[in-house]
Amino acid sequence: MATVADLTVKESSIDPIDVSRKELYVEDTWREPFRQLREHAPIQYVPDSDFGAYWSVTKYKPIQHIESLPKLFSSMWDKGGIAISGDPALLEKWNMKEPMFIAMDPPLHTGQRRAVAPSFGPSEVAEMKAEVQARTAQVLDSLPIGETFDWVQKVSIELTTGMLAKLFDFPWEERHHLTEWSDYGGDVEMIKDDVTIEKRLAKMQEMGMAFAALWQQRIANPGKDLISVMMQSDAMKNMPPEEFIGNLILLIVGGNDTTRNSMSAYAYGLSQYPEERAKLEADPSLIPNAVQEILRWQTPLSHMRRTVVEDTDMFGPQMKAGDKVVLWYLSANRDEEIFEDGEAIKVDRHNARRHLSFGYGIHRCVGARVAELQLHTLLEEMGKRRLRVNVVGDPVRVPACFVHGYKSLPVQLEHY
Repeated sequence: MATVADLTVKESSIDPIDVSRKELYVEDTWREPFRQLREHAPIQYVPDSDFGAYWSVTKYKPIQHIESLPKLFSSMWDKGGIAISGDPALLEKWNMKEPMFIAMDPPLHTGQRRAVAPSFGPSEVAEMKAEVQARTAQVLDSLPIGETFDWVQKVSIELTTGMLAKLFDFPWEERHHLTEWSDYGGDVEMIKDDVTIEKRLAKMQEMGMAFAALWQQRIANPGKDLISVMMQSDAMKNMPPEEFIGNLILLIVGGNDTTRNSMSAYAYGLSQYPEERAKLEADPSLIPNAVQEILRWQTPLSHMRRTVVEDTDMFGPQMKAGDKVVLWYLSANRDEEIFEDGEAIKVDRHNARRHLSFGYGIHRCVGARVAELQLHTLLEEMGKRRLRVNVVGDPVRVPACFVHGYKSLPVQLEHY
């Protein structure tokens, strides 16, 4: 394991590069700025951005080390939480309190995570497999061959929203609300402007009211769904309303965006690397590794944010208590020291599982196994039908530096 001495970085040799700008993501031009940062300024102070000043951390080992020190680098929501947009002043101004267990430090984090973790355990995920296969088959069999359609809408959103509805036992005919709430909950760009802040808060309240009604139903008739699990947990059953809403945002955004955008990356990415797609089509045993490689290559959440608890010069530069530290998973998953030719998809990459797309340490994604199951099943069912996705137009990308994904992707299917 690397020592702190191994992680010390030289002083930045280039001017600050603000990689939080939405233009980099909507135009898909983020690769070169991150490459420059990894090479010349792996830990750089950015004094000015639309989200305020922040430390930008772009290499794998320092990110991993910071993630392993929650007492020094806090995730607490009232300090700013887990996204670059978090700002205690905004919390105060708008009463925008959305505590959630991913935005907590131990011991609060420990109890709440422990309450929901069993819902995503190996046996529970194994029980989901048959239903996931059936729903994936149903969606794929409904798609036209040789005609253009939007993969994001018809496949990625349909499959992930269906899984969320199952996990929450949410009314099936209203499941489209889950996608809408996820989009609002994860949109850091909406935190910049008073009008959009109000709009986002209204949507989050709408979500909270809908789930509060389900909570009341579960009191009378509890089941195995996530609401029932939360309701029956000592750590979560007495949550105040804002904490309930916060944890819903976490579970909905986490359950939606990682899988939705990785499913879209499967379609888009393999179209960019047809030789790798051919390997996968010829050898289905590569599917488990290909799933990890797609997760690495896409990195559905570009970053996580931490807040410095006390002054430290651990990595060389002096970080002050209260400073915002942004961990760019998107860059770490392309770190040349860890992933050779990291910009490329290689379905047989030997260390694809080392990706940081699910995070690292105590906050590693609690639903990772469910995401892997959904992606594995999609690739498996596509292979059974000998279906290939061909991208026939440019994707429309999410214009933000947090959720790294696709709004639409025109494709056609063919048999191989």
